[in-house]
Amino acid sequence: MAQIDILLPKMGESVAEATITKWLIEEGQTVDMDDPIVEIATDKVDSEVPAPEEGVITKILVAEGDVVQVGQPIAIFSTGGDSAPAPTPVAAAAAPVATPAPEVVEALNAPLAAGEISKNGPSGRFYSPLVRTIAAKEGVSMDQLEKLSGTGKEGRVTKKDILAFIENGGAKQVASTPAPTAAAAVASNGSSAPVAKSAPAAPAHKPSVPVNIAAGDEVVEMDRMRKMIADHMVMSKATSAHVTSFVEADVTNLVLWREKVKKKFEEANGEKLTFTPLFIEAVTKAIKDFPGINVQLDGANIVYKKDINVGMAAALPSGNLIVPVIHNADQYNLVGLAKKVNDLANRARQNKLKPDDIQGGTYTVSNVGTFGNVMGTPIINQPQVAILALGAIRKKPAIIETPAGDTIGIRHMMFLSHSYDHRVVDGMLGGTFVRRVGDYLENFDLNREI
Repeated sequence: MAQIDILLPKMGESVAEATITKWLIEEGQTVDMDDPIVEIATDKVDSEVPAPEEGVITKILVAEGDVVQVGQPIAIFSTGGDSAPAPTPVAAAAAPVATPAPEVVEALNAPLAAGEISKNGPSGRFYSPLVRTIAAKEGVSMDQLEKLSGTGKEGRVTKKDILAFIENGGAKQVASTPAPTAAAAVASNGSSAPVAKSAPAAPAHKPSVPVNIAAGDEVVEMDRMRKMIADHMVMSKATSAHVTSFVEADVTNLVLWREKVKKKFEEANGEKLTFTPLFIEAVTKAIKDFPGINVQLDGANIVYKKDINVGMAAALPSGNLIVPVIHNADQYNLVGLAKKVNDLANRARQNKLKPDDIQGGTYTVSNVGTFGNVMGTPIINQPQVAILALGAIRKKPAIIETPAGDTIGIRHMMFLSHSYDHRVVDGMLGGTFVRRVGDYLENFDLNREI
């Protein structure tokens, strides 16, 4: 048999290392091509490293918890064929993955009971050792597996698919320990949280004030991403002098235009037209008008960013938030923005974002209206200096000025909440910027062509 080194794959332009969080296989275990073998974590996303081809894991070279450099061997892998005089390096591709629920952690390591779930179902579909192990432990039958809609390659059932099935009550047996409730999708201030590593003096997940835990209280440790979000939020508040300005915008024209063209838009472009690309379009126009918003602070130096890279909050299956970035957002037309927004949102929900997708942002928008909120005071996504919260669009009576006089009508209204760093952005700039965004939305052309 030939032996090759499995190397830690390159996961993004600025990602140089990753932490080994969990080995999904044992030495001597046979795996098939694309079977996940190890879970890794960077300061951006969590991922799985799959097997490069069918073979046997001969030796595990790094332990759980070790920090490994990109390109460093993490395991020795044996494949069929003639023996090789020395291991040949091979880098496996990384694919993002959802964190397993606590009640199935034991299932990830449990040996598969003989005859429980076969490698291939009656339909011929392949089931990986990890999926079969979880199915056996959680009482998921072959019939149930066959009915699952797989999101993996060639319709394979992935770990994410079976965990979602179990969490939705699809298994025959349920572990005695209930899954902890997912962390809230949005912090109490309505802000979106990027996944970025930081180290404040007093991390949010290690409170300095003692908590009185009473009988019957449930204690659930934060998952890794929530700890990072907590640290990042505390760090941001400790770093920036937060100020928030509010504007109410009449977006009736925009709402009516979208309603008129959304069906035609989807038929012509194969993409749904949501409000998000329309909002981002207005934001990029306003940033061009006020480049002082698209800056970062480097000590006593203000760095004016050439590119306009707009981050947009997206919910993960775990309930946490992540902020994928539309790089050079000002260079897209509306169709391009819609495609980019939909692609990033879909891949975020499927845990398929890459590190490069969530870095390099220069300004962030958080659509708190998705949760029915009318406004919020979002926390700045460091090292940026401003963030915009988009409130829910609601029908409200409003005064309409006409040449014949004022009248009252039903209008579509929304609040824009703009938080900015008062060290760099004064009230005039921060307030004028959000007013300009509101103006672009209010003056939307009802006769605009797609």
